[in-house]
Amino acid sequence: MKIGLYFGTFNPVHVGHLVIANYMAEHTDLDQVWLVVSPQNPLKNKASLLPDFHRLALVKEAIDDNNKLKPCDIEFSLSKPSYTVTTLTYLMEKYPKEEFSIIMGEDNLRSLHKWFNHEVILKNHSIYVYPRVLTIQEEQELEKYKLQEQHQFYKHPKIIFCNEAPVMKVSASFIRKSIKQGKDVKYLLTEPVYKYIEEMHFYK
Repeated sequence: MKIGLYFGTFNPVHVGHLVIANYMAEHTDLDQVWLVVSPQNPLKNKASLLPDFHRLALVKEAIDDNNKLKPCDIEFSLSKPSYTVTTLTYLMEKYPKEEFSIIMGEDNLRSLHKWFNHEVILKNHSIYVYPRVLTIQEEQELEKYKLQEQHQFYKHPKIIFCNEAPVMKVSASFIRKSIKQGKDVKYLLTEPVYKYIEEMHFYK
């Protein structure tokens, strides 16, 4: 089975995340997409970050009715900080019959050359890249990037561009800020996630 790993803090998981995850599960050759919840970095005390188990619970609530999407807490038990190559190695050992790939936004692709052991990742795994909504400045930076040596990623056989993936300009930080200001965010979240956040009074 081909499994795509979609990493994130999911603080909280929102419709933008789910649109991408569902697109990858339905419109690529991936059989499943696992939403890998990143654990809190013990060296960073980020007040706005919900505890790990709550963010995982929100992901479970969001995708409970979709058997092609699966919550994953694998990094909770690994050493921190979590390196993607370490997570992939662990998953390959635990699930030797499965084939794991990474799902990332194009903005993350531009920093891939800085990742720990990124050569090992590209040797053993495919990367599915979805577009991001860019500002004019970000578009200019992207063009500069393509002119540099890292543009090799744009021609790499293991990197698959999913340019038709629908992209929504919605962020978890905007949702948190809106909740704190007393704004209604129910259309940016699935109903179970919205109810969970309301009942627990998160981000207020």
